[in-house]
Amino acid sequence: MATNVLGAVGTGIIPEPLLRAESVGGKFFLMFFAVAFFAAVFGLVLFLASLFKGRRGEQAQGAIFVGPAVLLLAVGLMYPAVLTIIQSLRGRSGTGDFSFENYTAMFTQPELLIVLRNTALWVVLVPFLATAIGLLYAILIDRARGEAFAKALIFLPMAISMVGAGIIWKFVYQYKQTERPQIGLLNGILKALGLETQQFLLEAPLNTLMLIIVMVWIQAGFAMTVLSAAIKAIPDEIIEAAKLDGVQGLKMFRFITLPSIRAALVVVLTTIGIGTLKVFDIVRTMTGGQFDTSVVANEFYTQTFRSDAGGLGAALAVLLFVLVVPIVIYNVVQMRKEA
Repeated sequence: MATNVLGAVGTGIIPEPLLRAESVGGKFFLMFFAVAFFAAVFGLVLFLASLFKGRRGEQAQGAIFVGPAVLLLAVGLMYPAVLTIIQSLRGRSGTGDFSFENYTAMFTQPELLIVLRNTALWVVLVPFLATAIGLLYAILIDRARGEAFAKALIFLPMAISMVGAGIIWKFVYQYKQTERPQIGLLNGILKALGLETQQFLLEAPLNTLMLIIVMVWIQAGFAMTVLSAAIKAIPDEIIEAAKLDGVQGLKMFRFITLPSIRAALVVVLTTIGIGTLKVFDIVRTMTGGQFDTSVVANEFYTQTFRSDAGGLGAALAVLLFVLVVPIVIYNVVQMRKEA
């Protein structure tokens, strides 16, 4: 099919500008071609699967259905991952001789050590703060009047993109000298209290903590939603039995609620942790990684596309992958235990 399309282009049947993403016609043609190609592949898979019958046929059908997904993962994930690892071992530019120069630099250069420190702060603070706030909120509003509205308020930031949230909070942190009219909400409050205004996004490490607040603000709604559902799933019989035994308040939370929602807590912590490791948009939007606020994902972008250090950028990407994998494995193991 692709050969026919290329042939048609070469003979002038399909004008070459249609294949250019810059033209409207080209975009529509590529969209319809992609849909048609997907339908053809899916139809072929269904046709091949229908040819096999019986017990062994079921295994063959499973392999046929899984095959395209495995192929896409190999081409779109595994192959680029191998190339990235190789590039990370070929010097700072990614084109030299094999060496561990980039990995040595990550743990010895002061500016990269700051990046690792910031990433560690994000990974430690964001999951636990967001989960703690979401859990507390879920417990406080559980079966309360106006519960749906209260949940909507804290979940609303989840509907905002990371870039949008960064822009909103950049206005919140906006700095102007104390004697001037304030645009930033936070500095406006400080001025109203008779205090000096602060440059929240310039002073390290305060600026990193201020960026972390934005991520917590976004993720607390996710934590609240999952944990609230888990709390409501606790059987009423268990709660009533605990009350009959005189269990109340903190003891109810510690011995009944917390053990019952342990699986949900693990999912929330690990999911937010993975998202936090990959955080890029907030840092890029609010500070651009300047003033000692850069994290691994942002530094990967900077080194690869701004500093012409593809090898070092690849090493940072490998580090990010290595940090994410244990969290994913732990999550899978815990989910299997609960199954």
